[in-house]
Order: sequence, then C-alpha cells, then structure tokens
Amino acid sequence: MSGPRFSVCVYCGSRPGALPAYADAAAEVGRLIGAAGGRLVYGGGRSGLMGVVADATLAAGGEVVGIIPRSLMDREHGHTGLTELHVVETMHERKQMMAERADAFLTLPGGIGTFEELFETWTWLQLGYHAKPVGLLDVAGYYGPLRQMLAHTVQQGFFSPQQHDTLLVDESAERLLQRLRAACRGNGEDYSRI
Repeated sequence: MSGPRFSVCVYCGSRPGALPAYADAAAEVGRLIGAAGGRLVYGGGRSGLMGVVADATLAAGGEVVGIIPRSLMDREHGHTGLTELHVVETMHERKQMMAERADAFLTLPGGIGTFEELFETWTWLQLGYHAKPVGLLDVAGYYGPLRQMLAHTVQQGFFSPQQHDTLLVDESAERLLQRLRAACRGNGEDYSRI
C-alpha cells in the first residue's frame, strides 16, 4: 500500500541566471522529485529555472502543478504541458494555493520574487500559520551573502538562533529533499514516495 505523494513547492527564478550550475540544480531537483514519484508545486512558468525544474520533474515521471496569475501568463510564459495548470487572478491567490498544495518548500536561486516567497513562507512558519518545513538550496554559493546576513541578524538580537535554525539550508539537492521529507515525518506525515 502506498502513502500519499510528497508535494514540494519550489520557488525559483523565471530567468536562468548567470551560471550553468543554477539550471543544473533546478534540473536535479526536478529529476529527484519526479523519479521518486513526487509532485512539484511551483509558479507555473515555462521560462528560466521555473521551466527547467518543471520539465525535469515531468521527464522523470512526476506530477507538476503550476499556479500562475492571469497577468503573468504571457510575461512568465505559462507552461501548458503540466499535469495541472491553475490560472488565478492575484499573486495572493497564487501563493495561497501553492502553500496549500505543498507539504514542504524548497528555494532555488532567483531574484526578488523568489526572496519574497522564501521570506513569506518562513515568516508564516515562525508565526505558526503552518508547520511545513522550509528549505534553501545554496547552489554555487549563491545564497552565501544572504546566509551571512541572517547570521548577522541573530548576532544583532533581531532573530533567535532557534528561529534561524528552522530554515533548512543545504548545498546538496538530494540531501535537502531528504531533510524536508524527514521533517514532514516529524510532523506525523508518512510519505511512501520521495
């Protein structure tokens, strides 16, 4: 008997970024999710790292749920080859649906929108609006400066070490996905796939 499909919400850039390592990491995350029979939940775009992670998940046999606001269908090139594509009216609806459909959150490199999604989801965890694990994949040192800033925030007394440590940070996609799944199991969830 198989358990429920593990759904990972991935936040990432709608651009490819400057280094090939970013797309490689997005492809690896998608491959790992798909090969394990998991489900990717993401912003529904076809371009940049968004398209890479979606296509890799589909190619490896996983399900992909995309959620995109109507106003971004053209700008982010909405991906029409997904398992499910939901076109919503606002960014708030998009983020809410992504959070509701996810068991865990994983952030790849991206720009200001990706930062906003990471921090909002992490804030919701801190405030008790959800108990889902939040992970950050530090690809090729991309998030090194941010990690330094977060440590500085703790040193300056605006953030406790315990709060800081609720963000699961790793440089290995496979290890981070394993840690996210283990954290879900710690919340009483049991997933047979991924």
